[in-house]
Amino acid sequence: MAKQVLVTESVSKHFGGLKAVNNVSIHVEDGDIFGLIGPNGAGKTTLQNVIAGTYAPTSGQVFYHGRNITGLKAHQICHAGINRTYQIVRSFPRLSALQNVMVGGIFGARLTEAQARAKAKELLDFVEFPADPATLAMNLNTMQLKRIEMAKALASGCKLLFLDEVAAGLTPGELMDIIVLIRRIRDSGITILIVEHLMKLIMEVCNRIAVLCFGELLAMDVPSVVTKDERVLKAYLGDSLLV
Repeated sequence: MAKQVLVTESVSKHFGGLKAVNNVSIHVEDGDIFGLIGPNGAGKTTLQNVIAGTYAPTSGQVFYHGRNITGLKAHQICHAGINRTYQIVRSFPRLSALQNVMVGGIFGARLTEAQARAKAKELLDFVEFPADPATLAMNLNTMQLKRIEMAKALASGCKLLFLDEVAAGLTPGELMDIIVLIRRIRDSGITILIVEHLMKLIMEVCNRIAVLCFGELLAMDVPSVVTKDERVLKAYLGDSLLV
């Protein structure tokens, strides 16, 4: 039986009368590429934010490798081994690609400058960054920025990586490249949780999926089962043949 890396137990996050996440229990296993899907406003990003320490939950608990991390701050969660990327890439525009990745090593993994530089060079090769590492981030395109964002997260030494809408803004060719990269990251020993709307990516890479709707968990299973669930079809997928 695979080891559970991440567990949420009855997690809720309310903003006043809005139940953005309501009593959600999921588990992510070692080596998973775990998809979190649902319509806009379903609570996907809020759940991610609760796990990552952006918000404390209103109720419920979060466990990482059996350790209760409920309510820890974001930097504490990062140092514990969880990191993330964002749909809107958060680069340092006046730093080079190499320096952007070094930030993850220095502040996430607490490396020295020399160690962080060596790690950044290694990771830029790993993500197949296609430009000169000295290029300022402000001069990079969307795909290049996503690659340095992923390298920066990996530089922190994380073992659980959250990818938020990683396919947004990519061409079909770039999408296939990012699918290859996601698998390469998983194969390197890192468990992945993806929040994504693009079902082509979800169906290509995820071995398990959870579906949220109005803050509540509708289903959690392998893709072939989830995409045939009547509640999921009604709430999110419609009549599209996605498998």
